[in-house]
Amino acid sequence: MRRSFSMALVATAIMAAAIPAQVLAQGPVPAFDPVTAGDAPVLSIADADTLKPGEYLWHPELGSDGAVALVVDLDKQVAFVYRGDALIGITTISTGKDGKETPLGTYPILQKEVKHRSNLYGAAPMPYMQRLTWDGVALHAGSVPGYRSSHGCVHLPDAFAKALYDETDVGATVAITEDGTTMADALPITPQVTPADPDAPTLDDTEQAPAVVASSAP
Repeated sequence: MRRSFSMALVATAIMAAAIPAQVLAQGPVPAFDPVTAGDAPVLSIADADTLKPGEYLWHPELGSDGAVALVVDLDKQVAFVYRGDALIGITTISTGKDGKETPLGTYPILQKEVKHRSNLYGAAPMPYMQRLTWDGVALHAGSVPGYRSSHGCVHLPDAFAKALYDETDVGATVAITEDGTTMADALPITPQVTPADPDAPTLDDTEQAPAVVASSAP
């Protein structure tokens, strides 16, 4: 028994000595960042085909110059985020269901609000809302079940909605297309008429988004 114990100690010492000093110096592995999925040095449009409902890829470091723009593909229920010509993000989405279709067109972001509630559908929370039209279409965090489920808005995964919100400015372009992947597929800018009422409606489902980002704001 004593001999077996001694041999085990020797084996442990040999294994420890085999570990490079630089590995030991690195310390614990850092926690996974849920906003940045994947570690590819570049993103490609084909990466959209690898995503399951609710998944996304986010690499804002891939683009350093130019305005941020979003291209929504209603057909595949995905969206592509560009900074200038660089693709920096891809996400699954959920858009308007039958009878509540998300309208095709190219829109500027008109308003932004972190804690917004729908004034059409029971004050449903719309976290990280980015308004596209004065009659109610917006980007915001919401359910992404793998099919068209909203009342006209573009639902984004929660963490992706926050990450995108932090990168965009009012006036940024959002192109809603049938099967587009780049801004070359965008339709002409859709004319907007500013309403007299500053509290214009926003469309949304009655389902509840995470309470941690909800508020009683109008």
